[in-house]
Amino acid sequence: MTLDPAGTLERRAFLRSAALVGGGLALTAGGGGAALAADGDIARIRKAAEANREADIKRIQDWIALPSIAAENLNMPQGAAYMADLARAAGFAGVEIVPSDGHPGVFGTIDVGARRTLGIYFMYDVKQFDPAEWTSPPLEAKIVDKPGWGKAIVGRGAVNQKGPQATFLAALHAMKVAGVKLPVNIVLLAEGEEEIGSPNFRQIATKPNVLAALRKCAGIFIPACWQGANGEVQVNLGSKGIIELELVASGAKWGRGPKGDVHSSYKAMIDSPTWRLVQALQTLVSADGNNVVIGGWSDNVRPLTAREKALIAEAAKSMDEAQMKASFGVTHWIDDLPLEQALVRLAQEPTANIEGLVAGYTGPGGKTVLPGRAVAKLDFRLVPNQTRAEAEAKLRAHLDKHGFTDIEANVSGGYDPTEVAEDSLLIKAEMAAYARLGVKANLNPRLAGSWPGAVFTAPPVSIPAGHFGIGHGSGAHAPDEYFVVDSSNPKVAGITDATMGFVEMLYQMAAVR
Repeated sequence: MTLDPAGTLERRAFLRSAALVGGGLALTAGGGGAALAADGDIARIRKAAEANREADIKRIQDWIALPSIAAENLNMPQGAAYMADLARAAGFAGVEIVPSDGHPGVFGTIDVGARRTLGIYFMYDVKQFDPAEWTSPPLEAKIVDKPGWGKAIVGRGAVNQKGPQATFLAALHAMKVAGVKLPVNIVLLAEGEEEIGSPNFRQIATKPNVLAALRKCAGIFIPACWQGANGEVQVNLGSKGIIELELVASGAKWGRGPKGDVHSSYKAMIDSPTWRLVQALQTLVSADGNNVVIGGWSDNVRPLTAREKALIAEAAKSMDEAQMKASFGVTHWIDDLPLEQALVRLAQEPTANIEGLVAGYTGPGGKTVLPGRAVAKLDFRLVPNQTRAEAEAKLRAHLDKHGFTDIEANVSGGYDPTEVAEDSLLIKAEMAAYARLGVKANLNPRLAGSWPGAVFTAPPVSIPAGHFGIGHGSGAHAPDEYFVVDSSNPKVAGITDATMGFVEMLYQMAAVR
């Protein structure tokens, strides 16, 4: 499928930011009066980005072709090496593959002698996939038509996170080709275990030379591309934390029931580990499954402030509730709540979710067995002021109190919630950049999803952490994941405008006060 090499759709998409491509640009932000770019710099950078367009798209496609899946221990050394090569090609120096007790991280810096340093967080791992569930092969990264959005790359990792990350790298390539000096120094830190709960990321981030570089940063962000159909974005003032684990019931551990599968007719005289697991799961939540009832679970939960509730109310005004429900394939929110109250609940409530249940035979037809082992895969989302350590301890205590001492709780990863101040330099820069790009940005108290930003916001790093980017993609963790490269929606950026969005963020980060 042929792309529009001149980027016509993209230029049409962002006519509101035409001032960014004109000569004589000397923008200011935060009342500081600092020049953001010399005359003609933005025009030269954009010209370079347009010339690099096909290479920028191919960079994403090539990266998708190498899946690094931590959960399957697939291509992890190769993924780290590939990430390191991408960093070097974009201009990072001293690129280092940082070992850990698990899979390695990748670290590099660009020091241009600027007065301010910005951190960038990447992940080179992706979620598992079943090719049979995809309409386009998940590793071929084909470009397909997405009605209402335009032309998009479809592949595992397209939006989470290779598309937006490669687009940030495209911004660095464009500035290098244009011969324009970066307005900030950059510290890059990437990991390969985000999709399994970042169990060793803190170890990577606190390696002495990495920690020293991170502590110089005025903030750090993960590239994103979350524009809705109306072109608006959310600026998140935090994210929920998470713990991921398996609860395992077995005849061997329980001392009752079979150690392996037996014929189901023996259920009349033999206990079932599967039913034991079901009973244990039922104690974790209310009868409707919507509220966590683990002892003391919500004791430390910080309720939303009046300011946070006001931000949600304002954002709800511009949301299309019917479109949201359709995108999720649902017809009701929990308790039939109106949208604003559902959004409050989304931000405020910790959750317990069953990701998967596995016991016995799950193939075609029936197989009359009484399984000797049953497993539930769960994730718990945490909110301020909960911690991962607290949640793990309370879960174990709850199971023991209810007589389920034999149920194993095998935690695979997780981290605390993230919070960032509204008046931090990072958030100010994001808001200023979106304003200059002509993109409406809604402050959001908390992303319901999770990322290991708490590694950065907590000691010993202690810097603001968030998300930034324009453009669109969707389907993370799902079949047919995609990233738009050529937008047919005039309110949404394609790859070149998204590239220029990151350029704008660099300049705003240099200038805000």
